[in-house]
Amino acid sequence: MIQSEATAPREATFLTVLSRRLGKRVFDALRFAGGFGLLSIQVFRELFKGPFYFYLTVEQLLSLGVRSVLLVAVTGLATGSVMALQFGYGLQKFGGTLYVPKIVALSILREMGPVFTSLLLAGRIGSGIASEVASMNVTQQIDAIRALGTSPIKRIVIPRLVASLIALPILTLFADFIGIFGAMMIAKHELNINTEFFIAKALEAITFPDLWSGMLKTMVFAYFISITACWKGFNTDKGTVGVGNTTTWVVVTSSIFIMISDFFLTKLFILGVYRN
Repeated sequence: MIQSEATAPREATFLTVLSRRLGKRVFDALRFAGGFGLLSIQVFRELFKGPFYFYLTVEQLLSLGVRSVLLVAVTGLATGSVMALQFGYGLQKFGGTLYVPKIVALSILREMGPVFTSLLLAGRIGSGIASEVASMNVTQQIDAIRALGTSPIKRIVIPRLVASLIALPILTLFADFIGIFGAMMIAKHELNINTEFFIAKALEAITFPDLWSGMLKTMVFAYFISITACWKGFNTDKGTVGVGNTTTWVVVTSSIFIMISDFFLTKLFILGVYRN
């Protein structure tokens, strides 16, 4: 009897803590969804109104795009090479080695190139934007911009959004090319597939919808990464500790969104494009 009376308060405490944590998670998710929507509306309202800070956009393009080229090249080369090895030795058991160029080219253009590049840049671009905006918020630079009569949306959010929407599809296209090149080299030296044959079969399989569907995916991913990073940066508190937490949160949230939305976008393209 004494044991049951002692365990009852513990169970009640555990359930109370669990319900509070779940409630906080739900509240945080709803708060993020509402904030994301409101920030998106503000961006679209001010996107086509002057003044336009082109030099800030170019600066962000250099920071987010050009400095990510080497990282994307290494990732694309490794991805294409590994896929060629996996598909090559896997299909070799069934006499299907000659299908490697088509399978690898389609896989890279439709899925691996856009998703791997976006996940990689979610860590670099998302964390970079989040930490920069969060630092500006913590040091009250954003309040100073408002005090000067300038919109933080135009000076901070829009240049980073536009730069991401331009840089990520171009980097993905570059990663696709490098990935197919790596697969071609592996196919030649490991699977004895002639280079001319590889190129001919890859071009035979690839269609224009395969290319632009991957580019469209990356634009959706870029929009979410940049807006999420800016929103979280604007809502950062607790000083430098908050900046670190913001960076981690943005990377994790963006990566989860990329993986989930990729399924629905792929389903949409299969119904509307690939089936035709």
